[in-house]
Amino acid sequence: MNALRPVKIRRRFTRSAPGSVLYQAGRTTVLCTATVQSDVPAWLTGKGKGWVTAEYNMLPGSTSPRKQRERGNKLDGRTTEIQRLIGRSLRAVCDLEALGERAITVDCDVLEADGGTRAASITGGFIALVDALQSVRAELPDPQRHPLRDSVAAISVGLIEGRPHLDLDYEHDAAADVDMNVVMTGRGRFVEIQGTGEECTFDDDELHALLKLARSGLGQLARIQRDTLGRAWPF
Repeated sequence: MNALRPVKIRRRFTRSAPGSVLYQAGRTTVLCTATVQSDVPAWLTGKGKGWVTAEYNMLPGSTSPRKQRERGNKLDGRTTEIQRLIGRSLRAVCDLEALGERAITVDCDVLEADGGTRAASITGGFIALVDALQSVRAELPDPQRHPLRDSVAAISVGLIEGRPHLDLDYEHDAAADVDMNVVMTGRGRFVEIQGTGEECTFDDDELHALLKLARSGLGQLARIQRDTLGRAWPF
């Protein structure tokens, strides 16, 4: 109820991307890869700053029954919303001017879904982003100025029969009266809070209890990120 699901992280899971992480939270598994391009979107050209964005996808075999594969620009609303959330969360801790005119895309592909896929994508995606940035550090406008201001991670919480629960799997998520995703920096500042009552409402005390529980879980995730990156931890 108040514990994280077991977290397993494998850095450098693939060789083609400078940042790649296989992130597992319980039975949820996401492959996060970060790639670097030497240009930026047209609307940023010549402005002396970079860009960080994300794409998210659930592979057909990640759920049962099989999920229809999304192709081209035909993304469903949930996919679009989640990948925008991941991009916003990562940019919130970036110094885009320090990045120079280059773009980083963090791709988050869900291999197995058992709840919390967006939270896993943000938490694992940050680690992949750190490794990708390290690969171009010497090429930045000022190599001594790190393009990350802070770390970022995300977690889900919920109310089930009036009691707060941390890191919901699919079964708990389906049973939750209130479902909330919380994105926070390593220094404890909120990036985004997404909370919804499922055919119910919640009050100030319940909101405070959920945020307190989320903060506890996010502190643990920040430590896991730091331990995983070791000497590559930028702060």
